[in-house]
Amino acid sequence: MEPTESAVLVLVPAAEVVVASHRAGLDDAAALGVPAHVTVLYPFVPPERTDDAVISALGAAVRSVTAFDVTFRRLRWFDRSVLWLAPEPAEPFAALTAAVRGAFPGYLPYGGAHADLVHHLTVGQGKPAGTMESAARAIEPRLPVTARVNAAVLMHGSLEPDSWRVVADLPLGGATR
Repeated sequence: MEPTESAVLVLVPAAEVVVASHRAGLDDAAALGVPAHVTVLYPFVPPERTDDAVISALGAAVRSVTAFDVTFRRLRWFDRSVLWLAPEPAEPFAALTAAVRGAFPGYLPYGGAHADLVHHLTVGQGKPAGTMESAARAIEPRLPVTARVNAAVLMHGSLEPDSWRVVADLPLGGATR
């Protein structure tokens, strides 16, 4: 199946060790093939309209933010229906979103569904609270998770299982890879 959606994400491989087994059953995005991540901008330019010019402009926007370190020390909740890890600091993620939005002003985070954007790494959403609370109890002793953020990625996919793929690796400013 052809990809129908795209997203700009910061992948957090260091978090996979702690959250992957929980995300597999609690976060539908995991079943689609989206690894542990913090969303920079979703939805983004549709896959059929993503060309070299879009990727170049996106790369320039991402490079305008300097690489940084992040720590996930705390689990948080949105209305007891979404369990997530809070990035510290969150400001560099906000700077990434602002830079990408500046280059692509027609794309609102989550389609404008949320008045306030809170950058986060989703562990689970829309599942029974008891199941997510159990995951929280299992994850909490394994925190903190620390990572160096050197890049964002552009991913394309659909609502089909295991369909999401990285189509562009986008280094941040000053990143060493």
